Amino acid sequence: MKQNYIGGAWVDGASARKNINPSDLDDVIAEYAHADEAQTQQAIEAANAALPGWRNSNVQFRSDMLDAVGNKVIERKDELGELLAREEGKTLAEGIGEVVRAGQTIKFYAGEALRIHGLRVPSIRPGVDIEIVREPVGVVGIITPWNFPIAIPAWKIAPALAFGNTVVFKPADLVPGSAHALAEIIVECGVPEGVFNLVMGRGAVVGEAILTSPHINAVTFTGSVDIGKRVAMACAERNKKFQLEMGGKNPMIVLDDADLETAVATSLNGAYFSTGQKCTASSRLIVTEGIHDRFVDRMRTEMEALKVDHALKQGTQIGPVVDKSQLEQDLSYIEIGRAEGAQVTGGELLNRETEGFYLSPALFTETNNSMRINREEIFGPVASVLRVKDYDEAVDVANDTDFGLSSAICTTSLKHAEHFKKNSSAGMVMVNLPTAGVDYHVPFGGRKGSSMGAREMGPHSVEFYTATKTSYTSA
Repeated sequence: MKQNYIGGAWVDGASARKNINPSDLDDVIAEYAHADEAQTQQAIEAANAALPGWRNSNVQFRSDMLDAVGNKVIERKDELGELLAREEGKTLAEGIGEVVRAGQTIKFYAGEALRIHGLRVPSIRPGVDIEIVREPVGVVGIITPWNFPIAIPAWKIAPALAFGNTVVFKPADLVPGSAHALAEIIVECGVPEGVFNLVMGRGAVVGEAILTSPHINAVTFTGSVDIGKRVAMACAERNKKFQLEMGGKNPMIVLDDADLETAVATSLNGAYFSTGQKCTASSRLIVTEGIHDRFVDRMRTEMEALKVDHALKQGTQIGPVVDKSQLEQDLSYIEIGRAEGAQVTGGELLNRETEGFYLSPALFTETNNSMRINREEIFGPVASVLRVKDYDEAVDVANDTDFGLSSAICTTSLKHAEHFKKNSSAGMVMVNLPTAGVDYHVPFGGRKGSSMGAREMGPHSVEFYTATKTSYTSA
């Protein structure tokens, strides 16, 4: 059994859960420990006890340790990528790519550990100096989702440690394997006792203990909107700092002047790759009248040619849905779309050599923005086409959503591209690129119901993982 890591020791859990491959339900990856509330409290106490030493530790040590972790992750990209593909269902190429990105992210924060800047300014009062510095926020609770099981933990754990915080890390219950492997590497690279703690288990137990503990100073969460609201309320009640990354209903605008090849390729990528299981997925394809019919015909042709199969099989372009519950949710929304009057291509259960959660990509047409399929996040290989008259209507429809994570436009018009960048209500805007796909050295996050709190990724993450202190000294 794969154990939890608490206070510098690998320990059995109160119970265990099997990690099942969604490409092959007979493939049990391993059994992973489940922590109970008492073990979670032990992890929190260990992190709290280790905080004074780690927050005052040498920044070169932190940097070197994280650089070693990043190098190890990248060195093991093939092994870790296969593990990720087995437990989450991404294709092998996507799994390896995610592992490499995780390693690059960790190495980036190895550098950031040395770049925590302060400021010294004169006071308006004679003989007084002012220093403004950043200090660790404290013990950080990290709660991550199942869809990026190594990349998202990496971009939360690395800045937390780089800036002198200690960590209690709860990965998604559905995909503990990648998180456990990352924890093993962090331990191997010399993290001091209590600084980093891995507590696997159910959100209702482990997550709740993290939210309610008086020794957790900040919580960073990526997941559903409903749970995100629960995290926000719990943290607000206890004056904890919190950071939320939640859902998306991301628009991809395709204008009449767009290059059709680019428009179809970016839409396919954004809507269906990673089985559409990403908060940045292009779930609303907003297409102007002049190109609409050609775009839909081409999308159907290209979509139906996508190979859906075992995540590790050579040539697979789309792996299975992550589990039975998510598959049932996807199928439910397909039926909701039909009941609302939308026409659907695809969205059928598939049989393959191994038993798994296989679903063909689905494309809705003849839809409008008031339909549930265009208001609610489905989180699967499902996208809708919305026909609009012109650019102005396209922007109005794109912004008419409770979410605001990512948006995109396909156009050869510099005028429309520049106008959209300024007028999109999303936190990230793409031009002639998929809504999904971001770099690790720049901010990630959205607006409205998609995000709350300081941005993740890049140098901006220092805003969440540190607290500002202003000191006055009289000469």
